[in-house]
Formats: sequence, C-alpha cells, structure tokens
Amino acid sequence: MKVYFLGHAVVYIEASKKILIDPFLNGNPQAAKKVSDFKELDYILITHGHLDHMGDVVEIARNTQATVISNFEIVNYLGKKGVKNLHPMHIGGRKEFDFGSIKMTPALHGSGIIEGDNIIYGGNPGGFIVKIDGKKIYHSGDTGLTKDMELLDLENIDLAFLPIGGNFVMDVEDAVIAAKMIKPKIVVPFHYNTWEIISADSNVFKTKVESLNIKCKILKPGDYIEF
Repeated sequence: MKVYFLGHAVVYIEASKKILIDPFLNGNPQAAKKVSDFKELDYILITHGHLDHMGDVVEIARNTQATVISNFEIVNYLGKKGVKNLHPMHIGGRKEFDFGSIKMTPALHGSGIIEGDNIIYGGNPGGFIVKIDGKKIYHSGDTGLTKDMELLDLENIDLAFLPIGGNFVMDVEDAVIAAKMIKPKIVVPFHYNTWEIISADSNVFKTKVESLNIKCKILKPGDYIEF
C-alpha cells in the first residue's frame, strides 16, 4: 500500500482500492498530479465544501465513476451536479465498505460552498479515518485544535495527516498538541505553504513531534509512504 501526498490537503491511497481525498488539483500551486491523471478510482472522500478541498470532485467523479463519500449536504449538492455514485455520512458515523471501513470525525472549520455571489450550506466539516488493508489512516480535514482529538488515541492510528499552516487551521504549536493527543505511529504535516497566508516551518513541527517519540515524515508533493 502506498499513501501519496499530492499537495495542499490532497491525499491518494493506492491499495486494494484506490481512494482520493480532497481533490483540489486545478489551481493548486502544489499539485503533483492533474485531473487527467486519474483514470481509475474507487472512492473519493470530501472533508468539507471549500474549493481548495473539493474543487475537482465533479470532473473526477464523472471520469472515473468513483463513489463520492462526504456529509449528507455535500452529497446532496453533488447529486444535483450530476455525480451518480454517492454515499452520505455524518460526524461520528462509521461504515463498513468493501476494503475495510471509514469513520467521519469532527473538525472545527467551515464548509460553505461558494457559487458566484452565494454561499451554499455544506453541512458540518469533518475528517476521515480510513481503515484499509489492516492500516488506519487519519485525514483531519481543515480543523482547529479540539479536545475531541483525545478520543482518536483509541483508534490506534498508523498514519495521520495534520494541518500546520495556521490562520484557517491549526498552526505548528497546536498541531503538535494534536499529535500528542492522537499518538499516531507516523504524522505528516499538510495544508501549509500553498500560499503565503498559511506559511509554516515543517522542520520545526518535525522536531517538536519527534521529541514526543512520534515519527514525523515531511512529504513533498508527489512523495508517498509505503506500508
């Protein structure tokens, strides 16, 4: 199994099933792949409704016929956009799939979908714990630090992706606290340095996390971790 970081908050799991999380490729200055690179996918996971997380979901879903998993409101929105294969979830829900399971976790953020001058209600933002091929991968989505993360220690997470860019999400200091609460085997920082407003030093994060005896991997867009 390979878990790729594709820039910003895009994560691609290549295992017994192919799972893409938060596909924002067009307009993403960090993007390591293009929309056209995804010809086969089984599932697409959307953490919330902001453009930099679901910007290319409609096109990729149409091209691949992948099943899109998100909160009920986003699934309803995507259905009206012509996406055919959809599965709604909500915060705290866990569901078995043909590869393992997915649990949707809380996130402190927004989820409005901007269309022209309108903001469409996008439900509650979240994260995902994906259990696949015997491993648990946590994608936090965009979030601030929350005490709910203490409960994730019970999940025995193998790999966690945590935002460190500040301003809209946790900064380095808060993300270190999150890692301390979650206690994943490996943590990867993401959602930073895409734009100046979310600048952060991943090496500082790595040093502080590893002082907690948690392994930290800094991935460049296109890099992967293999299990």
